[in-house]
Amino acid sequence: MPKMIFVSLPVTDLRRATAFYEAIGVVRNPQFSDDTASCMVISETIFAMLMTHDKFRQFTPRPIADSRTSSQVLFCLSADSRDEVDDIVGKAELAGGAADPSPKEEFSFMYGRSFEDPDGHMWGVTWMDFAAATTQPDMANA
Repeated sequence: MPKMIFVSLPVTDLRRATAFYEAIGVVRNPQFSDDTASCMVISETIFAMLMTHDKFRQFTPRPIADSRTSSQVLFCLSADSRDEVDDIVGKAELAGGAADPSPKEEFSFMYGRSFEDPDGHMWGVTWMDFAAATTQPDMANA
């Protein structure tokens, strides 16, 4: 069985957050969702658990960070093409998110943009030509 990742995100309005992620093509799994959380299926191995603040607090004694003023993690999803990067970011903006809160990344072998969901969680979306990337002198500085 491949490893899976479940990213838990505190949200202020569960219905709004669920609708936002559905608008960008993520599917809600009702089997693992209720009035306090939505399990959003990004891929067969990646899930976002959108949780009300009360539900999120059940998993950690630490205060919930304000994702509009501080960063705790950076998320990045792969895309199959430059067009798919633009499509996902465009859908995010139409659904009430902010497009490109971080600078675009544009190289001959890689293209990336970002969006912010209504709760301020930032997501990157990146396409990479892996064959061309291996010919780059220093990928760490790309």
